[in-house]
Amino acid sequence: MRASFQGFPEAGLQFLRDLELNNEREWFDAHKATYTEVVKPAVEAMVASIGAGLMKIAPAYATEPKKAIYRIYRDTRFSHNKTPYKTNVGALFYRADLGKNEASAFYVEISPKHVGIAGGCYMPDAERLRLIRVHIAAHYGRFSKLVGAKALVASMGELQGERLSRPPKGFPAEHPAIEVLKGKQWYYWRELPPETALGAGVVKEILTRFQVMLPVVEFLNEPMAAAQKQRAPLEKGWV
Repeated sequence: MRASFQGFPEAGLQFLRDLELNNEREWFDAHKATYTEVVKPAVEAMVASIGAGLMKIAPAYATEPKKAIYRIYRDTRFSHNKTPYKTNVGALFYRADLGKNEASAFYVEISPKHVGIAGGCYMPDAERLRLIRVHIAAHYGRFSKLVGAKALVASMGELQGERLSRPPKGFPAEHPAIEVLKGKQWYYWRELPPETALGAGVVKEILTRFQVMLPVVEFLNEPMAAAQKQRAPLEKGWV
């Protein structure tokens, strides 16, 4: 992975601004050269640089660009929004052994409105949701200390995510962690000005925030990693 990134080009940010105003195939096709020659290489270089930094602080999450970067083309099949393109470029840094979009991970995106930085579990399926809730309930003291870390709160704010209105089935309403256990997602999200992307320091900004989120991200992945280890002999055969 390349470790040097000098900043997202202004032309790339302008492309995203223009795409937001002209989100249609005809416009994109007419300006596709800017995407393929300016935007895409810049995103790949940024993700490679972030990956090189993660090799030092969280190597399990150092995802190569071709696996980390999301396509700019939107899946409109099940969405009310039928515009064909995303107006941001984003990448997910995840543990390969736990799968993309399924476990706790790190995320970054560049849009005309912000540089978005996130970490946590955003789309757990029913089984992973249950595993996380059981894990939080059993280790609530440790979890509380992790999410209450001053550096984390100062850098990323409070833990976010959708919640149930009632306690989830199987968890007592009087449990001290019940408000957290109502969660369907557990993640952090911080927005920086879009101009942040233009400087070489954007990678450091991202990695600094990834590092303070790492203990919580790892905590949320612990039950999934344990379950994966238990399943391994069944899936790969006993040695």
